[in-house]
Amino acid sequence: MKMHFCIPVSQQRPDALGGRYVLYSVYLDGFLFCKVRYSQLHRWNEQLRRVFGNCLPPFPPKYYLAMTASMADERRDQLEQYLQNVTMDPNMLRSDVFVDFLKLVQLDTFSITTKKASLDIFLPDGRSIKVEILTSDTAERVLEVVSRKIGLCQELLGYFGLFLIRSYKEDKLSVIKKLVDFELPYVSLRSSEVENFQVGLRKWYLDPSLDSRLMDCRAAVDLIYMQAIQDIEKEWAKPTEVQRQKLEALQKEDNQTKFLELSQEVWHYGYVQLDPCSCDYPEPGCGTVLSVGNNEISCCITLPGNQTQDVIFQMNRVKCWQVTFLGTLLDTDGPQQTLNQNLELRFQYSEDSHWQWFVIYTKQAFLLSSCLKKMISEKMVKQAAENPEMQIEVPEQGKSKKHHSQQSQKDYSSFLPRKSKIKTAEVDCGLGTIKEEGL
Repeated sequence: MKMHFCIPVSQQRPDALGGRYVLYSVYLDGFLFCKVRYSQLHRWNEQLRRVFGNCLPPFPPKYYLAMTASMADERRDQLEQYLQNVTMDPNMLRSDVFVDFLKLVQLDTFSITTKKASLDIFLPDGRSIKVEILTSDTAERVLEVVSRKIGLCQELLGYFGLFLIRSYKEDKLSVIKKLVDFELPYVSLRSSEVENFQVGLRKWYLDPSLDSRLMDCRAAVDLIYMQAIQDIEKEWAKPTEVQRQKLEALQKEDNQTKFLELSQEVWHYGYVQLDPCSCDYPEPGCGTVLSVGNNEISCCITLPGNQTQDVIFQMNRVKCWQVTFLGTLLDTDGPQQTLNQNLELRFQYSEDSHWQWFVIYTKQAFLLSSCLKKMISEKMVKQAAENPEMQIEVPEQGKSKKHHSQQSQKDYSSFLPRKSKIKTAEVDCGLGTIKEEGL
């Protein structure tokens, strides 16, 4: 599945010979990931091609004469498409030539050298685990270090992930993004312009029934138990009064197994809840709180008369979705910018046999999109397990799961924001076709 890479801005810089070159600002999930030159990406593509041959996506050609403004925009679009497409191959994502380059450009962009460092990884109960790492260690590597320290079974690592989390006063927190395998958590944390960020360990699956696969590992049970308690305390999961009393009794007994069994019956258990945002349903400007999980998007919508309405969108009726950045970034060398301003996620939904677009305005549009992709991939894996004749390959940030099938793989991934003003593209979840639109 495509990752949320985009290049919304570039800068012209003078070089040592008196000429000029273009520096491209590459964003991942709405945060500045690195700044690179075309020549760096070109050399990287040649290295990848020596290893993987012609299976790579096309790389934009060199220009030997001065580029016009339209040529520069075209190259920026092409580089963006290249980064999105090259990350679709799980074998490439795991390769040294892929990861080593991206580690280097992350460090160089934020002027961080490779050295030993301590990093606090926060657990759902608020405690932190201090791990000794290198500043150049990837999220995948840091997760392995943490798992060994807490005794988490290595075969269960795929059910957990490292997240960038923001804590607020009044004991509130917000999940900002999941760190992908090749991101450097130390760099992501140090380079963020937002205060009160931390790296947290959380489960990374949205089908609550998958809890059953973790019950034989003590450390895994501890983690999902802590997160279940946290979700109820934060009112992300919403038990009835009777359920709450039973859960509190089980918590006092420290009966984790029974607590988690009862939690399965709690509304929104195992969902990811986003910060309050707004939507265009049933009319523009309505406030909403989104909870995503168990193959649905659950919305608690505040109507103009201050009444609330619960609306559920089932994922099997979502045809496609797209994320759009509605602003313009400036050419600047100032502090890191994020795209998490003026974002919208719109999805096409089958309502009474008619396709209709719904729009959600949220700074967490990239996290929402990642959750939708996660639910799609979990559903594909479950369908393949139920039908052994199918063959579906579901890449999940550097990992792949293969199942036998006579069906070809379909691209269920979402698209990402384009560089300025309103310019979007969509990916059809059913047909895997891409249609670009721009204003």
